[in-house]
Amino acid sequence: MTSPLRSLWDAPAAVPPPPRRVWRDWVLVAVLPLVAIFEAAVRPDDVPWRWLWVGVLVALVPTLLWRRTHPLAMLAIAFGVGSVFTLATGGDPQLVTTAYFLLLVYAVVRWGSGRAMAAAGAIMLASSALSFALAPTAIGDVIGGLAVVAATVSLGVAFRWRAAARAREIDRVKLLEREQLARDLHDTVAHHVSAIAIQAQAGTAVAATDPAAAVEVLRVIEGEASRTLDEMRSMVRVLRRDDVADRSPGPGLSDLRALAHAGTGRGPTVEVRLVGDVEAVPPTVAAAVYRLAQEAVTNARRHARSATRVDVRVEVDEAAIRLDVRDDGDPVASAAAGYGMTGMAERATLLGGTCEAGPASGGGWAVSAVLPRSGWST
Repeated sequence: MTSPLRSLWDAPAAVPPPPRRVWRDWVLVAVLPLVAIFEAAVRPDDVPWRWLWVGVLVALVPTLLWRRTHPLAMLAIAFGVGSVFTLATGGDPQLVTTAYFLLLVYAVVRWGSGRAMAAAGAIMLASSALSFALAPTAIGDVIGGLAVVAATVSLGVAFRWRAAARAREIDRVKLLEREQLARDLHDTVAHHVSAIAIQAQAGTAVAATDPAAAVEVLRVIEGEASRTLDEMRSMVRVLRRDDVADRSPGPGLSDLRALAHAGTGRGPTVEVRLVGDVEAVPPTVAAAVYRLAQEAVTNARRHARSATRVDVRVEVDEAAIRLDVRDDGDPVASAAAGYGMTGMAERATLLGGTCEAGPASGGGWAVSAVLPRSGWST
């Protein structure tokens, strides 16, 4: 087969799958028999076998109830029974109500697989050939019939494509939300849990010789655990669409000062400097900068060997906001990109900026992020 034909042949059923039945199906099943009876009653007597055909149509109308879940089977039943009665009566029914067959054609194109569409096309061609053989049809009627079938198929293709595009868009949004949730979980929970782990290690080291220091470590651990629970509750409220979450402000640049740490022998000293008009930074951008700095500080405290100091500098000017986080640890050649570094790069990219991390000149590790003002409208 050629590529387009193979693509059609291998096409799966429509995604998302159709509903089994809706209220419109029951309306059609109730109304169509009445319409067929009314048409047969008002049509002139020269329409042959009209009451027989009304009985056939009334018997076939229930196929509409399964046209979504079994479109090919319902079309085959309807066209097969119609062809048998065409042979028996020697001609077409000549009733307008038979247009209901177009609903089955639409159903196959809208919800069926590629093989179902191909089989339906073969069934329709065979039925049409039988009708033409029994009763010669004017070329104008043939063209009109083909136009109606083509319009029905086009509608099915259009609605199928639109539903598939919508499903892809929903999947894309879900993926973006999952990525955002993964970044938030990593940047919030991982930061506090890392601080708890570091404090716990320090408490274990000093517990035997300095009980007072161990008690202070336990207080720090308690505070970090409480903050972790608070941020987790905030995220859960957002996921549950709680109105309280909408009134809860996110972290801003002023919250960066909370990252400062005096050292006290249990990790490097963290110094935070804010330069420029930090109040002019939009909340979404400020929250992103905070998360970038938080992750960089967490990485430095966890991984920087022999580090005694971590400098955090945020500068806001007319062109952009710049973040620099550097530690004075031992020189390193490189580091494997983990979830944290990946999340930092994603946050910066979403705001039209960049985020780079690597060995700093003179030793240690440096993280630099630049978010231009052109991306602040997000």
